[in-house]
Amino acid sequence: MTARRILRAPPLSRLAMITIAPEQLSAVALQGLIEEFVLREGTEYGATEIDLATKRAQVQRALQRGEAVITFDPELATTSIVTVA
Repeated sequence: MTARRILRAPPLSRLAMITIAPEQLSAVALQGLIEEFVLREGTEYGATEIDLATKRAQVQRALQRGEAVITFDPELATTSIVTVA
């Protein structure tokens, strides 16, 4: 009887986040992503309440200036906006 060697797949490694330029999204998709970001529970803008339109404009400017980027996590299939350190 011959022993069989069992081949095992290597463990899945964490896939790298993908950065997406705002210009790669349609205007509708970009606005939806920005709105989802500013409406998230726990998003804090300080002691003063800021209206939704102003929050959207702030995020749009941050994306245009490169102060924030859109990321896609291929492992979780999620997209987010994150600030650049």
